[in-house]
Amino acid sequence: MAQEPDSENLNQQTPTIRPVGGTEYGWCKAVPGGTGSTVLSLLLSKPPQIPLLQNALHKLQISHPILRSKIHFDHTTNTFQFVTPPNPSVQIQSFDLQSTSQILQSQTNDLIDPFHALLEHEMNRDTWRDPKEGDADVMYASSYTISEERFAVFLRLHTSSCDRAAAVALLKELLRLVAGRNGGDGREAKVNLAIEDLIPEGKTNKPFWARGLDVLGYSLNAFRFSNLSFVNVDSPRSSRMVRLQLNADETMSLLAGCKSRGIKLCGALAAAGMIAAWTSKHLPDHQTEKYAVVTLIDCRPILDPVLSSNNCGFYHSAILNTHDVCGETLWELAKRSYTSFANAVKCNKHFSDMSDLNFLMCKAIDNPGLTPSSSLRTALISVFEDLVVDDSTEMHEELGLVDYVGCSSAHGVGPSLAIFDTVRNGKLDCACIYPSPLHSREQIQGIVDDMKRILVNGCKSENQ
Repeated sequence: MAQEPDSENLNQQTPTIRPVGGTEYGWCKAVPGGTGSTVLSLLLSKPPQIPLLQNALHKLQISHPILRSKIHFDHTTNTFQFVTPPNPSVQIQSFDLQSTSQILQSQTNDLIDPFHALLEHEMNRDTWRDPKEGDADVMYASSYTISEERFAVFLRLHTSSCDRAAAVALLKELLRLVAGRNGGDGREAKVNLAIEDLIPEGKTNKPFWARGLDVLGYSLNAFRFSNLSFVNVDSPRSSRMVRLQLNADETMSLLAGCKSRGIKLCGALAAAGMIAAWTSKHLPDHQTEKYAVVTLIDCRPILDPVLSSNNCGFYHSAILNTHDVCGETLWELAKRSYTSFANAVKCNKHFSDMSDLNFLMCKAIDNPGLTPSSSLRTALISVFEDLVVDDSTEMHEELGLVDYVGCSSAHGVGPSLAIFDTVRNGKLDCACIYPSPLHSREQIQGIVDDMKRILVNGCKSENQ
């Protein structure tokens, strides 16, 4: 006589399903258009041990169920779901020296190093191009042989499942696992709730009429924003990167300047970007430009219940501020920029305006003509409230880690310049992502070089 299947074992083999939240839905709309492919890239001096790396990734998928999820488009409800199978499944796609060379030859002819070119290649792979074609994993892994002495490993993640804070924690956990140190505890856990379901009670309260006015205000203001000059608005776009790097002394002076004024680095970076943009247009001294700045906030510490950075998912919110710029100094504009942001946070706008900004992002995706020249540019620059600091030199040397970069694509809806900042071993290193050929590499390199000059000279003038 046949036995009835054990319901507990059956449940363990059945994928779990969670509908996406409002913010996650926005990313599911944005990623196919080119914004929100998060890439963690590692440059190594030793060939990666693929079985060891594969095992480490499986442990991460066990510890963080959302990383083994697939994004499913439900045609009946016209929305998305996280479908999470019980077992890890990520497989590393390996490219040998010949295959890597062929990929590099097909990339842009710009004079960039192979690791940089491969990062841009990974950022622009069309993994999630059409969600209606079928379910797609939220995480992929690749390894490349650049030469006999240089190797690269990339993780590519859908931003709805892994924001910047989670990506930083994920990278640290992965490196610990590969190094044979403590990392993923192997405990099963459910996919966490969406950010909207974790906002403390009362923080999103806003009268209906006020919400309508805010949406209208955001929409009308978008046409008053100034942008960087567009180089090519017609050709298909991809995400490219330029790096802004300071030495240890320059970094220390910059951080000290921020601390002495009671502001965070994000204020100085945003100010330098606005000043560089204004300067690039060679305007008369009296002519003002209005720039939009998006500041991204990791909300985990202020959710209910509180989450840690080890909780994978997207738990950032955004504050959109505008600033009139006309020849200000770095610290004048940095103070004004950060104060506007901090005041918005005090008013809970990162929670109360969340659905408004998500709605407008989706509207821009569906109707590019609502943005200047159908560029899909919604701000000049985006920055993160909190700086990432990494001093793991010893473990990096042990693993042969020469360099690493974490960033996300931004050639769909988004800013002209998305900044991902890290202080590594005392040195500021920013990955600056921009849409190409809407902006050219030469144009953005000039902006970033000017930002560096503004930051360094601003600190020098303070010390004189």
